[in-house]
Amino acid sequence: MARLEIGAKAPAFALTNQAGKTVSLKDFSGERFVIYFYPADNTPGCTKEACQFNDGLTAFRKLGVKVLGVSPDGAEKHVAFRKKYGLTFDLLSDDDQSVMTRYGAYGEKMMYGKRVTGVIRSTFVIGPQGTIEHAWYGVRADGHAAKVLATLSD
Repeated sequence: MARLEIGAKAPAFALTNQAGKTVSLKDFSGERFVIYFYPADNTPGCTKEACQFNDGLTAFRKLGVKVLGVSPDGAEKHVAFRKKYGLTFDLLSDDDQSVMTRYGAYGEKMMYGKRVTGVIRSTFVIGPQGTIEHAWYGVRADGHAAKVLATLSD
């Protein structure tokens, strides 16, 4: 699995959000944003992570930073997940894991002591020039949004 290095060009993406609208890297040209990859809607860790990012949105916005979540789940699941937890940021669908793979967020990982292939919980800050400013791989869901916010606030 190739990991993205700080300063590398962010891999292009064009994924649909919960409303079926295409969201792409180009949409954020000149802006800083967070894109995080997670395994599935409505699972304990993913729910905790999403809610914590949502709780921090005001602080992220004050820094001029948008947040995007990406999982293999489709729009219907994203709509239900957003509604159930009051999430107000876009959730994108990467059903074939192609974007996750380009970001190094899909591949072999250890889960409960077994080697499996799946989504590697990962987060990236992409800068105004479309480059990777920060990258976290294999993160713990709980408390991660606060770490990202702290990094951006420094």
